[in-house]
Amino acid sequence: MGGLVIRAIRNFNLENRAQKEISKMKPYAAPRHPSTKSLLREHISSHPEIKEEITRKDGKLLSLLKDVYVDSKDPVPSVQVKAAETRQEPKEFRLPKDHHINMDIKNIPKGKISIVEALTLLNNHKLYPETWTAEKIAQEYYLEQKDVNALLKYFVTFEVKVFPRKDKKAISSK
Repeated sequence: MGGLVIRAIRNFNLENRAQKEISKMKPYAAPRHPSTKSLLREHISSHPEIKEEITRKDGKLLSLLKDVYVDSKDPVPSVQVKAAETRQEPKEFRLPKDHHINMDIKNIPKGKISIVEALTLLNNHKLYPETWTAEKIAQEYYLEQKDVNALLKYFVTFEVKVFPRKDKKAISSK
């Protein structure tokens, strides 16, 4: 409720106040101390060249300012060359290894594997490490040897271990 009252007060006569602010004369010089006004008038009256120096435009500085102007344009030929170079070569694809699993993937780029294949090869390596070596996995899935080594080193599949109860008197869940 308080927001409505504050908004009404803030927006009261808004257009007239905005028009009044816009119609004001803009930049005013900073107010000077009364003692400095008389000193400035006295100094300017004794040295009239200072007044001329303040109001005069310096042609040399203006010409230097015009020389600083920069106009930049993109070179057209380099853009055409880059467009021709960025054309991608057709990639080699392979079929997924496990056809019995319903996957929407039709083909996989060589050097990459799907999540299902990654889980399968990790599980095969865990169960049969002497058969599924890193070299065989790299050949089978068209992967680089260093990538397979890193995959086998840093990733493991989910494993559930059920420990037998040591105490038969354990509280059963209800």
